[in-house]
Amino acid sequence: MAITVPEFNASRPISPARTACANCPFRTNANFKDFKADELRFIERFKIGELRLDAGTNILLEGARSPHLYTVLRGWAFRHKSLNDGRRQVLNFALPGDFIGLQMSVLGEMEHTVTSLTDATLCVFDRERLWEVFTHYPDLSFAMTWMASREEQLLDGNLVSLGQRSAKERIAYLILQLFARAEQVGLAGNQSMETPFNQVHLAEALGLTSVHISRTLKRLETEGLLAWNRPMLRILDKEGLEAVARDKPPVPDLRHFI
Repeated sequence: MAITVPEFNASRPISPARTACANCPFRTNANFKDFKADELRFIERFKIGELRLDAGTNILLEGARSPHLYTVLRGWAFRHKSLNDGRRQVLNFALPGDFIGLQMSVLGEMEHTVTSLTDATLCVFDRERLWEVFTHYPDLSFAMTWMASREEQLLDGNLVSLGQRSAKERIAYLILQLFARAEQVGLAGNQSMETPFNQVHLAEALGLTSVHISRTLKRLETEGLLAWNRPMLRILDKEGLEAVARDKPPVPDLRHFI
C-alpha cells in the first residue's frame, strides 16, 4: 500500500536556532557522549539554524542533493525507498539524536527518501563545512563514523528479520529495537511508549501485509507479551518478547551525535 506524502520544499526558510548548542538536551543525557570545548565551538558554527516540519514532510528525496545535513532534535522520521509501481520499503526509523544526510555527502546523492513521521524539529548544518570535521576534529569524525556504523548495525538486524525471522519474530524484534532506542532519548519508560508509527509502517518495514501484522499483533497480545492501543504501546513481558525475537537488539552504552 503506497502512502502519498507532500514533497519537501527546499526553499522553506531555516529559522534561527531556538536551542543553543551549549544547551542541547543530548549533552545532559547520560546516554550521549558530550563534546569537548573546541568541538562545541565548531558545532555552533557548523549549525546554521533549525527547521520545523509538519508530519509527513519529505526531508530529503531519493536522487536529490541538498546543501544541508540534519540532526533530529525532536520528533520521529523514517527512511524509505519506493519501486516505480509505488510499493514502498521502510528501511529504518530516525529518532532524536540521529543524523540525516551523510550518505548524500559521501556518495553524492541520496539513495532513499527521509520523511518526518511526526511534527519534527531538525538542527541544520552546512554540508560545505563537513570536511572541516574530518581535517580538524578527529573525535567528531569518529562520531560520524560511529553513527554510520550504528546505522549499518540496525540494518543488519532488520535484514536478518526479513530473511530469517517469522512474522511473529519480526514484529517482536522491531518493537524491542524501537523501544530501546526511544527509551535512550526519553520517549519511552516504564515499559511503555507512544508510537507515531502504525500497522502500515510496520508492514512496509517487515515485508508483511497489514492484515498479517494485525493478526500477529493480536496473537502477541493474547499471549500477554504486549498491548498496543494506539498510540500507547506497552511491553508486558520483555523477556518473553526477547525469546520470541530470538535475540536482543544491540543497545550502545554511549551514543555519539553531532
